[in-house]
Amino acid sequence: MIQRQEYLDSLINFRDKQLIKVVTGIRRCGKSTLFELFQDYLRSDGVSDEQIISINLEEGEYDEIENYRQLYNFVNERIISDKKMYIFLDEVQRVTDFQKAVDSLYVKKNCDVYITGSNAHLLSGELATLLSGRYIEIKMLPLSFKEYTSNFPNDTNLERLYASYIQNSAFPYALEIPEAKNRRQYLQGIYDTIVLKDIVARKRFPDIAMLKSVVRFMFDNIGNLSSTKKISDTMTSAGRKISVHTVESYLTALTDSFILYQIGRYDVKGKQYLKTGDKYYVADIGLRYALLGTKKADMGHILENVVFLELLRRGYEIYIGKVGNTEVDFVVVGDEGEEYYQVAYTVIDPSGETLRRELAPLDAINDHNPKYLLTMDHTPLTSHNGIKQINVLDWLLK
Repeated sequence: MIQRQEYLDSLINFRDKQLIKVVTGIRRCGKSTLFELFQDYLRSDGVSDEQIISINLEEGEYDEIENYRQLYNFVNERIISDKKMYIFLDEVQRVTDFQKAVDSLYVKKNCDVYITGSNAHLLSGELATLLSGRYIEIKMLPLSFKEYTSNFPNDTNLERLYASYIQNSAFPYALEIPEAKNRRQYLQGIYDTIVLKDIVARKRFPDIAMLKSVVRFMFDNIGNLSSTKKISDTMTSAGRKISVHTVESYLTALTDSFILYQIGRYDVKGKQYLKTGDKYYVADIGLRYALLGTKKADMGHILENVVFLELLRRGYEIYIGKVGNTEVDFVVVGDEGEEYYQVAYTVIDPSGETLRRELAPLDAINDHNPKYLLTMDHTPLTSHNGIKQINVLDWLLK
C-alpha cells in the first residue's frame, strides 16, 4: 500500500483542530485508503478502536441511512461521552442534507469529524453556508509520478516508468492489476460510475450518449483552448448537434465530478483575468487511454496534463498565461509569488527553432519571477537568459 504521505501529513497536522476535515477528489483516487492509513496512525498513537467510528456510505450495510437524521442517530448512538471520538464519513454526499448531521457532530466537544466526497458540489450551496469557516478542504488526486515510481524501487528507467504511468493509470488500485485487459475494464468501471452515478443520476441528463460524446471530445482535446461555443460548433459540424447551453451544463458536471479540471487565462502584462479561452485537463491520463484507445496522441499535451496535475498537487493557483500574441502554458501563484512554466516534449531540433519558439513567451515577460522550461530532453541544467531548462521527470520527482 502506497502511503500517500503528503495527504496523511495533512490529516495529522489538522488532527483535533476545531475544523471539519473534508477530503475531496475523483472516485477511486484513494480517499477511503487515506482514512484507513490515518486510522492506523491514530491506533499507533494510543487511540482505541471504540473511539473510531468509520462509515463508508457506499457499502450496502449502510443503505438504510438515507437522510441526515438517520446518519446523526447512527453515529450518536456510538459516541462515548467521556472519550475523544474520531468520526469518518466516507462518500457522505449520498445522504440527503448530510451537512446538518455533520454540523451537529462537529459542535460536540469530544468529536473530531472527517468526511469525503467525490463531487465538488459537496462544498457548495447549503454546506458552504452552514459550515462556513468550519472546515478545511484537502484536495486529493490519483498518484503523482513520484508516488507511482515508489512502487517500483528496483526500476531506474524513468522513461519506461513514465510511459507506464500515463498508459496504465495513476489510480492506486490499478497497480494491483497487471493484466492490461483487466486494467482497462477497471478504468472503464470508474468512468461508467462517474458518468452514470455521479453525473446522470444526480443531474438527470436525458441523453447519455451525447454526454459521453462530450467526454470523448474533451479527452481528445486536453490542453487545447476551448469555449462552449467552439465545442458546440465542432461537435455539431461532426454530426452531433448540441447547444451551447447543454455543453456548458455537461462541462460543469464533469468538473464537479473531478474527472476534468478547467483553468482560465491570465494576461501577464495587463495583470488581469480573461473571460474567454479556457483549457481542460483530465484527472488521469490512463483513463483517457482506456476511453480513447491507443490512437496516436499528442505527447506534448499529455506531458502538459501531467505537469498541470503536479502543480495542482503542490498547491498552486494555476492559469494560462497570455503574453501579447503568445502563450505561457502555466502561470502559477504560490506562497512566494508568481512563477511561469513552459512545457515541451522536446526542444531539440537542428535549426533550434523549437527552442526559440518555446522560450519566446517567457522572454517577453519583463518581471523577475522564476521562469522554467520543462522538457523530456536529457541536457545539463541550462539557463537561457535566466529561464531554467529542467528535465521534467527530475522535476516531477522533486
